[in-house]
Amino acid sequence: MKKWTVAAFRAAKGTQKLGCCTAYDSCFARLADEAGVPCILVGDSMGMMTLGHATTLPVKMEETLSATAAVARAVKDALVVADMPFGSYQCGDDLAMANAVACLKAGADAVKLEGGATVCGLIRRMTAAGIPVLAHVGMMPQSVNVYGGFRKQGKTREAAEQVLADAKAVEEAGAFAVTLECVPAELAAEITAALRIVTVGIGAGPVCDAQWLVMHDLLGLNEGHVPSFVRQYAHLASEAKRAFAAYVAEVAAGTFPPAEGAART
Repeated sequence: MKKWTVAAFRAAKGTQKLGCCTAYDSCFARLADEAGVPCILVGDSMGMMTLGHATTLPVKMEETLSATAAVARAVKDALVVADMPFGSYQCGDDLAMANAVACLKAGADAVKLEGGATVCGLIRRMTAAGIPVLAHVGMMPQSVNVYGGFRKQGKTREAAEQVLADAKAVEEAGAFAVTLECVPAELAAEITAALRIVTVGIGAGPVCDAQWLVMHDLLGLNEGHVPSFVRQYAHLASEAKRAFAAYVAEVAAGTFPPAEGAART
């Protein structure tokens, strides 16, 4: 496989549907990369999947940089995108630029940030400085306190027009792709047809150019609430618990570790 670049990702629009996912460490990033995943997002979803938080909001910049570096060290072919956490770009463009530069120095190929027209000035500045940006409109998890929960966006025509306008704005500002999260499938299809850049859906129907899935949902590692749009391609949580229990039982029974010279099984 050839290395997925921003240019290659953009060129896939209309020619190849892309199945993309998150990863937060070297182990799973390597497995996803070797399996042919074209784009790996070091998502701020790590707050909920690996750090035990109820939302993405508590994720710190240093946690993002550590995870990004771990993923980048393991990946050979996939495009690595670092999700800029809450507070890393809302407190002034100079701080945002410094944090985006830090993401690329940690090994990311691009950064992702949430927002439509309100962040277009920042997108322009980043892209002018050589920092590729993957935008994010629709339901934006970092705005969970504004929504009062994780709620689908764009359900009325007025709201849909705003999401469409935001998607067009981030394209014009220079984003190479845009995430459409939790919007009606009809709206996602309209936006995908209207844009020249790649749309990456998550809970936005099948018409988008690409799809995101959170790794823990995809692999069945998350035994909590699983969104209705998720398909679990494995059920690793139950298999992991079986292995842990077998190990504990063998130690308790004295059969592990085996006696010196005993054959391994």
